[in-house]
Amino acid sequence: MITLDLSGLRETWVSMGWLRPLDGAFAEFLSTQAPDTPEPVLLMAALVSHQLGRGHICLDLEALLSAPEKTLSLPPEDVAAGQMPTQHPNILKTVSLTHLAIQLEASPLVASGPGNTPLVLCSGLLYLRRYWGYTQTVARHIQRRLSHTFPVPNDLVNRLDAIFEPLRDVEEKAKTRVHWQSVAAAIAAKNSFSVISGGPGTGKTTTVVLLLALLEQLSLEKGHKLRIRMAAPTGKAAARLTESLAHTMAALPENMREILPRDVSTLHRLLGSRPNTRHFVHNPHNPLHVDLLVVDEASMVDLEIMAALLNALPEQARLVLLGDKDQLASVEAGAVLGDICQLGDQAHYLPETAAWIQKHTGYNLLDFRGTGAQLDQHITLLRKNHRFGETSGIGALSRAVNGGNPEGVEKIWQMGFEDISRLTANSPDHESFARLILDGHSLSATPNPQSATRNPQSKKGYRPYLDRVRSGPGNGPDDKWLRRVIADFSAFQLLSPVRKGPWGVEGLNEKTADLLFASDLISSRDGWYPGRPVMITQNDYSLGLMNGDTGIVLPVKDDMGRKKSTLRAVFPMADGSLKKVLPSKLNHVETVYAMTVHKSQGSEFQHTALVLPDHMSPVLTRELLYTAITRSRTWFTLVSKHHEILGEAVKRKTYRSSGLGKLLRPET
Repeated sequence: MITLDLSGLRETWVSMGWLRPLDGAFAEFLSTQAPDTPEPVLLMAALVSHQLGRGHICLDLEALLSAPEKTLSLPPEDVAAGQMPTQHPNILKTVSLTHLAIQLEASPLVASGPGNTPLVLCSGLLYLRRYWGYTQTVARHIQRRLSHTFPVPNDLVNRLDAIFEPLRDVEEKAKTRVHWQSVAAAIAAKNSFSVISGGPGTGKTTTVVLLLALLEQLSLEKGHKLRIRMAAPTGKAAARLTESLAHTMAALPENMREILPRDVSTLHRLLGSRPNTRHFVHNPHNPLHVDLLVVDEASMVDLEIMAALLNALPEQARLVLLGDKDQLASVEAGAVLGDICQLGDQAHYLPETAAWIQKHTGYNLLDFRGTGAQLDQHITLLRKNHRFGETSGIGALSRAVNGGNPEGVEKIWQMGFEDISRLTANSPDHESFARLILDGHSLSATPNPQSATRNPQSKKGYRPYLDRVRSGPGNGPDDKWLRRVIADFSAFQLLSPVRKGPWGVEGLNEKTADLLFASDLISSRDGWYPGRPVMITQNDYSLGLMNGDTGIVLPVKDDMGRKKSTLRAVFPMADGSLKKVLPSKLNHVETVYAMTVHKSQGSEFQHTALVLPDHMSPVLTRELLYTAITRSRTWFTLVSKHHEILGEAVKRKTYRSSGLGKLLRPET
């Protein structure tokens, strides 16, 4: 048995703020249910809860005991040396994995599978039962769908050539280079479950629009119309997909546009959220009325919502997941798309898959054959970027960050790209940082300052949208002006990886408000004032606003047509409408001149400025950097006090314990 004395460790870490009160309370509750439970078991229960709060589905016991600090991200990196408790996390290195497993297995609080115990120990991973259940549900549903296929017409290659003709270059038309959008459409046409991954600008939305047109046409030829639904994890992501669909469909022939859906829903609205519960209207007993479901921004979908979605999806329906596998995982627990796309860029098509693709698309995948699992045959990575070409610093920087090579990233800054710049600022009070916030550019940005000054008005900060707020709607339609204000605001966005400190979201929002007030661009530093951007921080089902929805406080004329205006928070909705809410009805909002990188997922901005903290943080990883960089459509600015922090973050890869990947690939 374990002879090491761990008593007091749990209480000490909770009192120090290393563990949440919730983590400690959970372990205390379990001790009341089983009073004789050994302290190591209660400590593991608290640590499972701690890990869940950090996005992990489970606690990897082997990783915990071999590298406690790294696994738990303890102690917090902002803890002063004098605050270090006598019982350091490395004390866990002296615990025997075998003895710990024996105590867990002997506990009435722990089972190895189905049951009603609060904890589940499976393959060296310790779960809260609910999340073990979600993991099993997602793996079971996806595995079942992998064997369900649909017949494709003999002339599929001709149909694909026809619909993708305008998108292919000379080599792709000659079939001497693979056109991955055609391959993705073929795989999705055949399978009940498919994944289309790729970075911004690789054509995911265009691919799915043409795929839907193809499948709808095939279904109409058989005498029935498909019930197609499209969804995204957040309101922002749904609104952006709606815009992308409208833009893509505008280029299609009229007869094709008429048969395609345009409505995009959030996943919560699709499933039918039940306020104040974890349950949904649609479930296995009341499935969704859908033949084909497309889920965009799938990297943002957490394990719990994915389990609910798969539970509610009819067996005969197709599911197509769109997303960027290299982005940050969901804010909540889990990294479902990452678990699905574990092989990343590796060649993974089996010979029989490559042969089928060549027969039905004409493309030879000899260079992409490998030993992937059954799941990997359903995944397509779009590899050609139509937005960030050879002259794009944003594209080059994002690829270098993904490569995990800090030396390569540093070289990018020296190559003279005109769409990226780097600003060194010792504090948010730096004059150049103020200029960045106001006008979107700074003369001290390096290494290519001439790109920032060649046309300084083209890099907009927050001044232009606030100028439009002050000018008012004039005699024109109110809604037209409101939409222009919202569009102007989305041209520039400050991002930070962290919330606390002067370089965190909270400090940046305060500093930005001070600067704008001093520049006479806003009438107040706090409270409800015209131009204040706000973000919903908690789902509000009564108002139809979800966590992450953003809006701007603006004067809005009343519904009676009178000239008198009242302040409303105006939110762009997924269906293209504007929701105008009295500020007094908003209970969970925060100012959002700056937002966390996590909250920016599903959004794009003309110019994004990423502000790094002045010290390393557990959240600084290459996935976070990549996500921040690729929020930019036209310009990206990096703001930091110490440039070496960027290199350190590039070396660090996000890891989330889940066990889902192994369940999805039982044959490997």
